[in-house]
Amino acid sequence: MRVEGKVIQWDDAKGYGFIAPSAGGSKIFVHARAFGLRSRRPFVGERVSYEVGLDGQGKSRAMNVRSLEPKPAPAGPAPGAGGTHGAGAAGAARSGAGRAAGGAAAGRAGPAGPRAAGAAPAAGNAGSSTASNAELWLIPVFASLVLLTHLAWPLPHALWGVYMAMSLATFIVYALDKRAAKLGQWRVKENTLHGLALLCGWPGALLAQHLLRHKSAKPSFRRFFWLSTALNILLFVLVFTPLVPSLLRSHAAGVF
Repeated sequence: MRVEGKVIQWDDAKGYGFIAPSAGGSKIFVHARAFGLRSRRPFVGERVSYEVGLDGQGKSRAMNVRSLEPKPAPAGPAPGAGGTHGAGAAGAARSGAGRAAGGAAAGRAGPAGPRAAGAAPAAGNAGSSTASNAELWLIPVFASLVLLTHLAWPLPHALWGVYMAMSLATFIVYALDKRAAKLGQWRVKENTLHGLALLCGWPGALLAQHLLRHKSAKPSFRRFFWLSTALNILLFVLVFTPLVPSLLRSHAAGVF
C-alpha cells in the first residue's frame, strides 16, 4: 500500500532524509536510492508517495518513492514561432527593413562593448584557475623536501611507498565519493577524507580535487584539508629531521 507524505529533512551530501506522512505519525527514513533514477534531487517540501519497508535492522524506511510534484515544463518555442504562417510572414515583411537598419547601426557603433564586457569575467576566471593550479606545486616541492632530507639524514626506504600508496588510496576514495554523489548513494564522510589526507594521502587528495573537480569549492572542507596537510608536513619535519630538537637544545642552552 502506498502512503503519501512530504520530505521534511534532506541531507544532499549524505544522500538521505526523512518523510512526514500526510496522515500523521512518526517521520520515516528515506535514502536517495529509494527515489530511483530521476533528473532532479529530492528537496525539503517535496510531496511524495512511497511504500513502507524494513531495513536490515528491522527499522521502517520509505521504498519506491515517487514524486507528486508537477514535472518541470519543457522549454517552449521561441516567441513568435507559434503564430500563423501568414501573420509571421507579414510581420517579417514589416519589420525586416527596420531590423536590418538597426543591426547595421549596432554593428558600426557597439561591437567592442560586448567583447569588453565579456573580457573581465574571462580574465577573472583565468586568474582564479591559475591560483588554484598553483596549489599543485606543493606536491613536487614536498617531494624535493623529502629528497633533500634523505640526502642529509637517511630516511626509511618505505616512506616513499607509504606516501604513494596512501595517495593512490585517497584518490580512489575521492573518485568513489564523487560517483556516489552523482548516483545519490551513500557518501564517504568528510572526516574520513581528512583522516586519509593526514595519514600521508594529501598529495592524492589534492590531485583528486583538481582532476576530478570534487570537494574543491567547499570552503569549510578546504580549510580542514589544508589543516590536515599542514599537520602531516609538520609531523614529517618533527619525526624525520633533527632541526626541531636542535633548536630546542640551543634554546635550552641559552636559557640555562
